Amino acid sequence: MIELAFICRQIYLRHLEYGSMSKKVKVIFLSAHNSARSQMAEGLLRHLYPDRYIVRSAGVNPREMDPLAVEAMAERGIDISRQRSKSAKEFWRTAFDVVAKIRDFDSEPCPLFPSGRWRAFLPLEDPSMVEDPEERRRALSAARDRLERWIVETFGEETFREDGG
Repeated sequence: MIELAFICRQIYLRHLEYGSMSKKVKVIFLSAHNSARSQMAEGLLRHLYPDRYIVRSAGVNPREMDPLAVEAMAERGIDISRQRSKSAKEFWRTAFDVVAKIRDFDSEPCPLFPSGRWRAFLPLEDPSMVEDPEERRRALSAARDRLERWIVETFGEETFREDGG
């Protein structure tokens, strides 16, 4: 994770140095269905660091967004209800700085994505596959919390301190 944090910082500084039109780092979160995990990651990164990132999410086989994922994010004061499930193919012609794949490494295929200078991976089971609604709520809350910790560690404020530290 330290390596990706360093890379993100370098991208950001390069954008500043060369006066890129957008000084924001472009990130896409990919998952199997774009119904919960990648949607929550998109909402978290946008909420936590709106001035540093342009963020999108997509799935290999998109499904309707899980309403319990929307509820889990609302518990944190983050509204993802206006986000929509998207296919990764929609973004194949878009250049991203970071492609972040979120998946259960034991049971899900690795999403293919042709773009991205750097890649990040987070192994995380798909909570939307849990059938019992109460268990799914707990699984989604746990996934949200794990995603938030990972995003802060990987993309957080310390990544872009101007003093280089």
